[in-house]
Amino acid sequence: MNFHPPIHQTQEERKEEEEQEEKARCEWNFNLGTIVTSSNCVGSAISDTIGTIEFDPTDHFLATGGIARKIRIYSLKSLLPDDSSQATTNTTTLLEHTSACDYYICTPAKLSSLRWKPNANGRVIGSGDYDGVVTEYDLERCMPIFERDEHGGRCIWSLDYSHSSPTVGASGSDDGTMQMWDARCDANESAMAMVQPSMSHSPICSVEFDQYGGELIAMGCADRKAYVYDIRNMSNPISVYHGHRKTVSYVRFLGEGMMVSAGTDGCLKLWNMSNGTQTIRTYKGHINNRNFVGLSVWRNGGLFGCGSESNEVFVYDKRWGNPMWVHGLDPMSATRCDDRFISSVCWRQITNDECTLVAGGSDGVLQVFLGKRKSSTSGDHFSHSPTF
Repeated sequence: MNFHPPIHQTQEERKEEEEQEEKARCEWNFNLGTIVTSSNCVGSAISDTIGTIEFDPTDHFLATGGIARKIRIYSLKSLLPDDSSQATTNTTTLLEHTSACDYYICTPAKLSSLRWKPNANGRVIGSGDYDGVVTEYDLERCMPIFERDEHGGRCIWSLDYSHSSPTVGASGSDDGTMQMWDARCDANESAMAMVQPSMSHSPICSVEFDQYGGELIAMGCADRKAYVYDIRNMSNPISVYHGHRKTVSYVRFLGEGMMVSAGTDGCLKLWNMSNGTQTIRTYKGHINNRNFVGLSVWRNGGLFGCGSESNEVFVYDKRWGNPMWVHGLDPMSATRCDDRFISSVCWRQITNDECTLVAGGSDGVLQVFLGKRKSSTSGDHFSHSPTF
């Protein structure tokens, strides 16, 4: 499929693209399935900001972390008692964190990042915190099993694990470095590798290993660039991506030689990694000038989800630059602080015909959106890229 639209579109071509976009949007039924709130968060927009959301690889649990200094673990069975029926109805389940959460682990510092450790059967989760410490927790025993002070007390903004070598992790920090380490080694040993992409020590806001079998790691940096390194030789980046006008807050591998980045310039960018550092498409519509609002890629469906400082959730189809779907916070919470925003999002990586997107807010509210593809009435729907 050609992802490179002509530079000058005729009126007919633009109309055809809009019709195709509307047709794709109508392929899906979706609704707000569950809202999870805290009874004590009314009137406090930052006391329980959700900074990170992660589904575990076994597809049984959801973990959240943030300002509240807790890792909350939810079983999908309790969070979504019957998601298959909810996806085709307008019913919304209202829950509180105290009843919906299976259990939680108190942490010594505010959390900025969580990642489930690969090949650990949902038993181990890693965290990065505002004090610059990487910690792994055994969830069955609810206790830390690995701890490493990586960045001299400077906030760790992002954490990820290698899928080819699951004991190897990487953390990006406010100190301007990305450090790669092995959890089997003593915490006092030096990092396996350390890079500082920006000469001005600009913070590293996002790190992600290539989970498609490659030996690559991507980084988003406050110097307005994204970097990709080969982990076998970290002396220099193999590619540098220019185009954002402000901080690159997130980077995500999409597969098929593509990568997505998000910036505080209020746009997402899709990059062609196989042909230099070419921009395939820019996505605009959400508002993002200063906060982390989340970025998640549904790889089966070719959809990007992100938050907005307008307190809305946005979904983009990789084929079009305009949002496919936008949803604001439920009106039941409209009495709260006006400076609320969506602070984290995460797709559940399941089938091509069903989708689940979870969004967390700066006020601690979790929203779970369920989508289900309508039965096809013709042979021309976009089976490769489900959309709302």
